Amino acid sequence: MKNTFVLTLALLLAVCSTTHAQKFGYCNSDLLLAQIPEVKEADSNLKDFQGHLTKQGQERVKALQDAATELQRKKEQGTISPKDYETQAGKLKEEESSIAAFEKEVYEKLAKKREELFKPLLDKVNAAMEAVAKENGFMLVFDSNNPFLLYAADSLDVTKLVKTKLGITN
Repeated sequence: MKNTFVLTLALLLAVCSTTHAQKFGYCNSDLLLAQIPEVKEADSNLKDFQGHLTKQGQERVKALQDAATELQRKKEQGTISPKDYETQAGKLKEEESSIAAFEKEVYEKLAKKREELFKPLLDKVNAAMEAVAKENGFMLVFDSNNPFLLYAADSLDVTKLVKTKLGITN
């Protein structure tokens, strides 16, 4: 994959160097996204959603632990028949499996919620980025958070232009 990226970048640079002078820019996407109020709100909503799901899972685990402790106490006191003990232990195993499935479901729900909350915002940022690039004649705009960007002059930073396009004043 790294070799493919390097080859693609080399070909792109070769094509660009054979044509007339090209204009390049870069943008700090982390800084940009951190300053968009809707992103902060979406992040807060996602954390709230995650907290709600986590609480549900913790309540289920606590109930399972309490039931297992009570079942063990009954066994030690001899107040439960071996047959009833096995039946109830089987039910606890089923609940344990159910909790494991719930945990997997939580990850899926979080991914879906993240997509639901952030996709429209990222589409908005991408549209603003495209508009800034076209308006200012940039042929390429790199993300300065990308590890493949080795050097960029400050004059190429288009973050402020994209912020202005998005209506961010700070």
